[in-house]
Amino acid sequence: MDAMIYQWFVDQLSESNLRANLIVSLNLIGALGLGFVVGYERSYHGRAAGMRTYGLMCMASAALTMVSGHPEFWYMSQKLVTTAAPDPTRVIQGIVTGVGFLCAGVIMKDGLNISGLTTSASMWVASVIGIIWGLELYVTAVLLSALSLMCMMWVSRLESWLPSRPAIAVSMTFAKGVKPDMAILRKVAKERGYDVAGGSFTVEYANGCEEWRFVALAHGQRKGASLTALSADLSQFDGVEKYHFSHARN
Repeated sequence: MDAMIYQWFVDQLSESNLRANLIVSLNLIGALGLGFVVGYERSYHGRAAGMRTYGLMCMASAALTMVSGHPEFWYMSQKLVTTAAPDPTRVIQGIVTGVGFLCAGVIMKDGLNISGLTTSASMWVASVIGIIWGLELYVTAVLLSALSLMCMMWVSRLESWLPSRPAIAVSMTFAKGVKPDMAILRKVAKERGYDVAGGSFTVEYANGCEEWRFVALAHGQRKGASLTALSADLSQFDGVEKYHFSHARN
């Protein structure tokens, strides 16, 4: 038994195994960086999924793809006995599919505001970490865990330092008989540092009252008026019966 354990450590620290772990690690870091780049574009324009969500999904996808390309390092302990190592690809497919349904369950939509995307992505990454650990690729599993933790803890701070256009979800209900003007709305929003996002505008009519819902994008990181300032301004507008503001975040 001691000889088997010693051989297992030798196999784990072999040159070929360390080289494979290095290649996989570099690909994980590269995929994480590319995910950040794509996610920043979405974050800059105030979309729900940002750098953390895209980074986690891209890195986890790269991890599964790279691990699938090195089957000779799966189940190192199985190679110490005469039994052949099983093929886990079908198990992996089932896990990824099942976890996908669970991830969809934590995504919540409240009007124009979407939450839970980063939580969903982190759950999917956690399942990938479990798969890689189960394949006995411990270095890769630990590195993926560390990069995921770094992404979830610190990338939100990075996003706050980078130039961006924060988004707020707006809902306005007008008094009965009032016919609001879109041109006036856009002018008022622009004076307060916001633009109405294209494709986000919806109108609902009930009982003689119109309700407008849209997403407003700030001109810059700290150029838009605060929610309290917007509330104070809007409360003085004639014809506005009810309104609701919320930060559009994930």
